[in-house]
Amino acid sequence: MLPPLKWMKYAGLALALAASPAWADTSIDLFFPVPVDGALAKSMSELIKKFNDSQTDIKATPVFTGSYDETLIKTRAATKAGKPPAVVIMSANFLTDLAIEKEIQPLDDLIAADKMTNAAFMKQFFPALSGNAVIDSHVYGAPFQNSTPLLYYNAEQFKAAGLDPDKPPQTWAELVDDAKKLTQREGERVTRYGIMLPSNYDYGGWTLEALTMSNGGAYFNPEYGGEVYYDTPTMLGALTFWSDLVYKHKVHPSGLTPAPAITTAFLAGQASMMIISTGSLTFIRGAAKFPFKVAFVPRNVHNEVPIGGGSLVQPVGLDDAHRKAGWTLIKWLTSPEQSGWWSRATGYFAPNMAAYDLPEMKDFLAKNPEADTAVKQLAYARPWFATYKTVAVRKALEDQLQAVLSGKIEPKAALQQAQKDADAIMKPYVDATALKLP
Repeated sequence: MLPPLKWMKYAGLALALAASPAWADTSIDLFFPVPVDGALAKSMSELIKKFNDSQTDIKATPVFTGSYDETLIKTRAATKAGKPPAVVIMSANFLTDLAIEKEIQPLDDLIAADKMTNAAFMKQFFPALSGNAVIDSHVYGAPFQNSTPLLYYNAEQFKAAGLDPDKPPQTWAELVDDAKKLTQREGERVTRYGIMLPSNYDYGGWTLEALTMSNGGAYFNPEYGGEVYYDTPTMLGALTFWSDLVYKHKVHPSGLTPAPAITTAFLAGQASMMIISTGSLTFIRGAAKFPFKVAFVPRNVHNEVPIGGGSLVQPVGLDDAHRKAGWTLIKWLTSPEQSGWWSRATGYFAPNMAAYDLPEMKDFLAKNPEADTAVKQLAYARPWFATYKTVAVRKALEDQLQAVLSGKIEPKAALQQAQKDADAIMKPYVDATALKLP
């Protein structure tokens, strides 16, 4: 819960920047998080002001709601209080749980009212995004700000270490070799780490998922909300690799490594490489005082990464006027023009494929080729972790991840405990849905 003064500050900013004509028929709220580095709150207010200025029937107010996890909590609280926002930018991997709990409603009828099929509506977005938007053939979310993890690296430090900036590490073995050459020490004190990966809540699970997938493994069952694969050889390999970066190779700091601290270290020249969301790309581009490049997440078995980011959803409990007004905003935000604008402003890739056919997007990519890397990596992208009680099930693993990186437990024991805890959390759903054999 944000302190009252902070709520007043953000509310005032939202109301000031999102002002629209007083004769608007319907006023709606858009709940939005700021899950990555940068000036997303300012950019969102600019975008919604643009929407409000484009018509007179609807006035939308952007309401900052913290992280993705905090946005989920605040959306549930508003809905329970009988004041659901008309639109929420919700973490895409929450949709399965929200659909199971009947806390969000399908967009099918709104799509049909526009004389479109669900398939036709989803066809405008990259195919890799469907797994976290369509559940049991129903469209529960419209892709809006989407990402993949990327390897960012300091080209200047690569060159100084005798590495070719045009040849980033493509495999885990190459990543270790490069990180060793890039790490610098003064006696026992590390002054520059070769690589940093985020292990804070939400980011940590996503990063470990990326490593597990690139190790040939599956993180969860995308067809069933009550099954995760924590205690498996492929995840053990991924977690051991991460642990070895810390304790065996000594190229990564120990303990909790939050994403904001990692980007700070990277920008200060204290980390040569990092794996962070493409959503941070605009921030890094504007803040870096040195040449940097981005690349695919290095693989062990094959290239594969999870989709990240948020989708536009509608909670239950909306009256017809607010639901239709929210749908108008959703369609406007996901149009090629606005999807492309948001991509250029933030670093998220544009989920609407037609955005990349626009002249302004082609010009932007010609000047900023690093922005095209996440789009190319989509060929190897798969759905993001999504289960019943997603947050709690994810945190069951992240607690153990953080314990491993702090040297408190070995990877095998950590994954066994994570599996046990996750299974216990999902048991009510499994008991209610799984086939009971004699």
